[in-house]
Amino acid sequence: MAEVHAIGQLISASGFSQRSLFCRWGIHTGGAWKVIAGIKEGQTQVDDPEIGEVAFFSHPVDIHFSTRGLQGWPKLWVQVYHQDSFGRNELVGYGFTHLPSSPGLHNIQILTWKPSGGLSDTISQHFLGGGHHLKAPELIFSGTERHRLTTVATGQVNAQIHIVLRNFDKFGIEC
Repeated sequence: MAEVHAIGQLISASGFSQRSLFCRWGIHTGGAWKVIAGIKEGQTQVDDPEIGEVAFFSHPVDIHFSTRGLQGWPKLWVQVYHQDSFGRNELVGYGFTHLPSSPGLHNIQILTWKPSGGLSDTISQHFLGGGHHLKAPELIFSGTERHRLTTVATGQVNAQIHIVLRNFDKFGIEC
């Protein structure tokens, strides 16, 4: 079987209006993909920068897949949260990107968004906190229903990923 090895890190988050951020992440694949080694999801530590607006994570990502086909190529998804002084976590952004399909080092920017509501929702969120969440987190990386959402851009997560491909030439795929 063909193999894909992704090694890298979630470097940072920037452009968010809040500080004290952390990131939940995962990799979603189609049915033809199997994890040989590594973990498919994780969470970074909370970073509260004293200077500037960039929260640094340097969180490792290391996963090795085998596959029988290209359908369902791996997608890296993120959920960025703000942690307040009381330890409450508030969602500040969702985002995803396909892992690169060419071997080598890739610097990736994952643009994030969050669902927006009407005027009464915005006022309630301002005074009471919290925010809108997706009932089905699969909407992050599934394009079939995501186009119906009303969203607002929030920031970006920066990642650096090395991609190693193996045995793709045996299946007639040029890299």
